[in-house]
Amino acid sequence: MPNSKIRPREPTHSATNYLQESGPVSNASTRKRGIPNPLAWIGSATLGFFAEIGRLATFSAQVKAAAFSPRWYFGQIWKQFVQIGFYSLPVVGMSAIFIGAALALNIYQGSGRFGAEQFVPNIVVLGITRELGASITALMLAGRVSAGIAAEIGAMRVTEQIDALESLSASRYRYLYAPRFLAALIAVPMLVVVADIIGVMGGWMVSVFGLGFDSTVYLRNTLDFMTRNDVLTGIIKAFVFGGIIALMGCYQGDQSKAGATGVGRAATLSMVGAAVLVLAANYVMSTIFVEFGL
Repeated sequence: MPNSKIRPREPTHSATNYLQESGPVSNASTRKRGIPNPLAWIGSATLGFFAEIGRLATFSAQVKAAAFSPRWYFGQIWKQFVQIGFYSLPVVGMSAIFIGAALALNIYQGSGRFGAEQFVPNIVVLGITRELGASITALMLAGRVSAGIAAEIGAMRVTEQIDALESLSASRYRYLYAPRFLAALIAVPMLVVVADIIGVMGGWMVSVFGLGFDSTVYLRNTLDFMTRNDVLTGIIKAFVFGGIIALMGCYQGDQSKAGATGVGRAATLSMVGAAVLVLAANYVMSTIFVEFGL
């Protein structure tokens, strides 16, 4: 029929009741989709952590293989030795003298409760040579050296200088990373020995000029109590710490991306990573030394 209109089919009673009872669709389910699943996040973070460990282990093996096999770039090694060792002397020396002075003051105050002030030089030299000298030096170098290496290599990575180097058939591991690694292995133990001497002298200055100790007695007690193992354990730690500092700087710089932001992030990650690994390695080595009576 021409005047007839086709009417839409009205919903049944059951369908109408369902729509009325359900009301408008809530956005809660939509919002829930934006909330990350905790288990998925933990799993992803765990896999990423172990993947990062694998990449770091592979990178470290390649650097060590290049460092301990010919050929060596002695000019680069000397340049990095000066950068890591000589230019770090001021910050290491200042840190060591204040650590030694503060250690002597705190030991004097604590031992005074038991009338054992005479043991201040013994404990100061033990704490500096076995623990604080190497640890404080490594933490200072993690901030200065590791971050500097990461920023330098990261800038080379971003500006494609490393790609240009490898296009000339030169290995970045042998020319860039191995010299820094070897220089750190040589320079950090030397810096630790300097820090030990300055730290002990910092304790001596405070004890003699501030606490009334006799200078000759203090130095005699220090030398009589200090053993060869005390010095060797600190130097062994320094070798390990030097390798950690150089490897973390080189690794984070090599992984740097995204321009200036990536370079800054690489410097931060290298400093934090080196500091954490230094403290962890320090605990592991201290445990080993105690177990073997060193």
